[in-house]
Amino acid sequence: MYGKVVLSFIFVFLLILSYSIFIGTLDIRSYFSPILIPPSTGPESKPVQCEPDPQPLRVFMYDLPRRFNVGMMTRRNDTPESAVTVRDWPPWPENWGLKMQHSVEYWMMGSLLYEDGQRGEAVRVLDPELADAFFVPFFSSLSFNTHGHTMKDPATLIDRQLQVDLMELLKKSVHWQRSRGRDHVFPMTHPNAFRFLRNQLNESIQVVVDFGRYPKGMSNLNKDVVSPYVHVVDSFTDDEPQDPYESRPTLLFFRGRTFRKDEGIVRAKLAKILTGFDDVHYERSFATGENIKLSSQGMRSSKFCLHPAGDTPSSCRLFDAIVSHCVPVIVSDQIELPFEDEIDYSQFSLFFSFKEALQPGYMIDQLRKFPKDKWSEMWRQLKNISHHYEFQYPPKKEDAVNMLWRQVKHKLPGVRLSVHRSRRLKIPDWWKKK
Repeated sequence: MYGKVVLSFIFVFLLILSYSIFIGTLDIRSYFSPILIPPSTGPESKPVQCEPDPQPLRVFMYDLPRRFNVGMMTRRNDTPESAVTVRDWPPWPENWGLKMQHSVEYWMMGSLLYEDGQRGEAVRVLDPELADAFFVPFFSSLSFNTHGHTMKDPATLIDRQLQVDLMELLKKSVHWQRSRGRDHVFPMTHPNAFRFLRNQLNESIQVVVDFGRYPKGMSNLNKDVVSPYVHVVDSFTDDEPQDPYESRPTLLFFRGRTFRKDEGIVRAKLAKILTGFDDVHYERSFATGENIKLSSQGMRSSKFCLHPAGDTPSSCRLFDAIVSHCVPVIVSDQIELPFEDEIDYSQFSLFFSFKEALQPGYMIDQLRKFPKDKWSEMWRQLKNISHHYEFQYPPKKEDAVNMLWRQVKHKLPGVRLSVHRSRRLKIPDWWKKK
């Protein structure tokens, strides 16, 4: 009796097992050959590499007159009112120095104009009804640098008027009205970009380099995208020494302005603490063409590059260090970093709080004790990820612009949630009161 039951059970089990294997619902290897399980599932697996999303972001770009964007790249007074096209897209001027660090708006716009049949992270759609997001090609950072960089210059009125004209145009758009601008993307990487009317963009997706000067209600990680500065030094493309550690004789390098506002006052304090060390180069400098070249040489010959906060928590120097393959030493208590949901900065950077950095001798002692093999691994990581910080036209796979568009795409589910909730609310949103 019991024998028949056992035989019947075995028969049914074998029948189910055979059927499962046949239709592909069971991988027999996972039961009988554990060694065949892919290594990526193990605890010692390497970090997942940044990969493009399978479906590109569909972006509608407003056809703004050139005075809002590339018209600022020329001194001509007869700028056409027509929108720029891929056929007359101008190259970025080579002699513009530090203006380049705030040029994210230029490269993002160019990526939407460029057409080569290759699918990037974002594609331009001409029908706004097909769009996932709306790009506003206003060069707000260049507008500040061109018209209002002295803050009191009479030309500042031009910067303000451009903002006024733009908002009047957008508020007439049914697409802006439909979402109250929540699905509209504004690149604003200069801390003073769009400064006159920025509170009208509180709910839009802002592409910023940090949140140093704005309250949480205006800019925050929930809806905005953190961008790298565009690096101003040349990329180190032939960094192939036999012994990279010994090829860089300087322990710690800094070259830049030492008198800054807000968190940047730490720079003047560090200048006093870091004097007297033979293997430390800490120099006050201003950004000229020649000084940028000297900074590049210094970074390429240094093991660590110091990145203290500037007027805001971040600065271009961090990304200059990355493309120079100089391990960043970040001293900033409130810094936010680009692409951090995909890139682990602790694999190639060191972090010190203000308190630690300002303790005499502490930071230098930690750097001198840092193991050579661990530094070498960080150097290799820098070489592997530095392409994510390259802005270029035409855009390339996994470069900074494509990474930014992917970040925008990551914000859209939250945008859609906010839009859908706002359409059915009959009373003020109670979550905003908490």
